[in-house]
Amino acid sequence: MNSGFLQTPIEYLKGVGPNRANLLRKELGIHTYQDLINLFPNRYLDRTQYYKIAQLKQTNAEVQIIGRITHIKTVQQQRGKRLVATFTDETGTMELVWFRGHKWIRENLKLNTPYVIFGKTNWFNNMFSMPHPEMELLEAHEKSLRSAMQPVYPSTEKLSSSGITNRVINTLMQQLFLESKNAFAETLSKPLISSLKLLSKSEALFNVHFPKNQGLLARAQYRLKFEELFYIQLQLVRKNLVHKSKIKGYPFEKVGEHFNTFFKDHLPFKLTGAQKRVLKEIRNDLGSKAQMNRLLQGDVGSGKTIVAFMSKLLALDNGFQACLMAPTEILSVQHYNSLIELSKSLNISISLLTGSTSTSSRREIHENLENGRINILIGTHALLEDKVKFKNLGLAIIDEQHRFGVAQRSKLWHKNEFPPHVLVMTATPIPRTLAMSIYGDLDISVIDELPPGRKEVKTVHRFDANRLKVFRFLKDEISKGRQVYIVYPLIQESEALDYKDLMDGYESIVREFPMPQYQVSIVHGQMKAADKEFEMNRFIKGETQIMVATTVIEVGVNVPNASVMVIESAERFGLSQLHQLRGRVGRGAEQSYCILMTSHKLTHDARTRLETMVKTSDGFEIAEVDLKLRGPGDLMGTQQSGVLNLRIADIIKDGEILKIARSYAIQLLKEDPALSNSENFPIRNTFAQLVKYRNIWNYIS
Repeated sequence: MNSGFLQTPIEYLKGVGPNRANLLRKELGIHTYQDLINLFPNRYLDRTQYYKIAQLKQTNAEVQIIGRITHIKTVQQQRGKRLVATFTDETGTMELVWFRGHKWIRENLKLNTPYVIFGKTNWFNNMFSMPHPEMELLEAHEKSLRSAMQPVYPSTEKLSSSGITNRVINTLMQQLFLESKNAFAETLSKPLISSLKLLSKSEALFNVHFPKNQGLLARAQYRLKFEELFYIQLQLVRKNLVHKSKIKGYPFEKVGEHFNTFFKDHLPFKLTGAQKRVLKEIRNDLGSKAQMNRLLQGDVGSGKTIVAFMSKLLALDNGFQACLMAPTEILSVQHYNSLIELSKSLNISISLLTGSTSTSSRREIHENLENGRINILIGTHALLEDKVKFKNLGLAIIDEQHRFGVAQRSKLWHKNEFPPHVLVMTATPIPRTLAMSIYGDLDISVIDELPPGRKEVKTVHRFDANRLKVFRFLKDEISKGRQVYIVYPLIQESEALDYKDLMDGYESIVREFPMPQYQVSIVHGQMKAADKEFEMNRFIKGETQIMVATTVIEVGVNVPNASVMVIESAERFGLSQLHQLRGRVGRGAEQSYCILMTSHKLTHDARTRLETMVKTSDGFEIAEVDLKLRGPGDLMGTQQSGVLNLRIADIIKDGEILKIARSYAIQLLKEDPALSNSENFPIRNTFAQLVKYRNIWNYIS
């Protein structure tokens, strides 16, 4: 069947008309026949079994029975009346009850004629009854397209109250299948279908809407899930390949003096196997003639900084400049300081450009960038300003990617004749399935082992009642010369309440840890930037032993001497936030601790989050649990909510199908990049239709 038929506006389907079409468009986004066919059921009622009245149990379950109505009566009750029918089969008798619509129902019921009834049973006065049963004459039931597994479609209150019930949608679906004669164009190639033993497109669509049994339903769902994920991956993988073939990058052909001197003489510690592997992947990209577009994932403290620095040295060795962009001033200052430390024995020039750089320093930086005297520039969004011009930017590194939009990234690209190579770094572990879908057009490197000598942070969960013991422990740690973070939640909706909690907490800490023996810093969102900076620096220099803060310290603050992280109301934090906060300690040689403080009232999810934190420090394991608890939308933060608008597949439950779909997409494009082999025509046509009617970016926001 041609795709034109499926693009027919929904009002032309028999039984719809302009009013219903309007509702379907507004409530469910159904504009065309194609949208209706892709409205997949949420669940199914199993109507494969027929019960006898004598077999019924007092479970309030939904059951289906064949029998006849022998008698109808109206019964008065306190408010109004009810209609009661006596329903019998060869094993017993029960009652059918209606509380409304009496006149219409009474007129339409046929006595002593076989019916199939379906609904929930109640046990009352030693008899089973079924209120408002679904009813169908046995003769019609046997002819009906409607299958034994009855689909339940997504709906809204407005649809139900306007009479577009599940049964109506079911009828419309039957009508659509009758009009199409179930002849839907195949969207996958024959070799792919036979290799995976998939149902055809027509069989899959029929069996997902009208399944005869569980086995056929499972096969239909697998086929449709595979197809949905396959086309997303096909677009992402193709985008990556097109990028590599069309977007030229500067080839870094040599590994020169800067890199070799640093590697041989100045490496502060031995690289881990994972760091070496990732460096090799980056070197291969930089040496090819295509622009690098790589995501570097590594848990907090896994040593991404040194990999990024050595990548910058490769740029310098090939006569190019490099830059690093971080989301906050504090983080960019920290990157700057660590690079100055790493490069102190090398003859390279590094500058820092942020919002607070003075006008005269700015002018100097702009000038030295253009004439090539500055080798590496570190900064915040200030790097994106039009005034910032490089002599020859060869490598751009972006830290914490999800805080920068695509438009901002492309600004960096346009600072040169060729776009620079791009390395995106994140300390937020992203589950593999999600990374494949959201960053599927980037090549991904993972640093998945911690440097030797790093001790794992001990994590414990304590209730508010144990607070005095916790304070004693903090005093012991401070007496050993260590420092402590105490973090309070800050959630936009309850900002005033949170601020009060923070201030109450701060006062109780100051009472418990009095001056002059103890010094306490406080940092929160309502302070001026300069005051924040001042307090942060006091803590970094070790002038204060305790830092009371809201989550402003979440990303990137590096104080190796801080060995304890106390998280107040830990049940109010998400898993990834808890994991990021824990990563602020454990940066020195000493044993570090993370203490999760909560009240006794905990939801099931909160308990799962706390148990996960205590059990593991593996960021990827934590991210998998987080994904299961929160779903993909929330995991990527608000600007990427609704990350995957999938119709039938589920990124969490269908991770295995996703991996298979991606590997088939990669294989196919390797063998036939233009999809020009005749056997791949169905894929090529479907792909063209998808791009025309529903681009990949409709799936990925």
